[in-house]
Amino acid sequence: MMVYEWMPFATDREEYTQTSFEALIGDAFESMFFAKDDPIPTYIWTVNYVVIVKRSSKIFTDITFKKVPRNPVSA
Repeated sequence: MMVYEWMPFATDREEYTQTSFEALIGDAFESMFFAKDDPIPTYIWTVNYVVIVKRSSKIFTDITFKKVPRNPVSA
């Protein structure tokens, strides 16, 4: 499901708001994609990046963010 308004989500260690996410990534939020019935987004689009959200633990709910430039030619 693609959404264009921020939907807060949480892991076992941290809750992510739009403000905290933008501060962490250093870019402005545009949209996010949630896989079916998953409370944590799979992808988050910002002005300059596509952020891949990867689960980094199977026991705990923890995630990492990988920033991929949206337009690598101008990066």
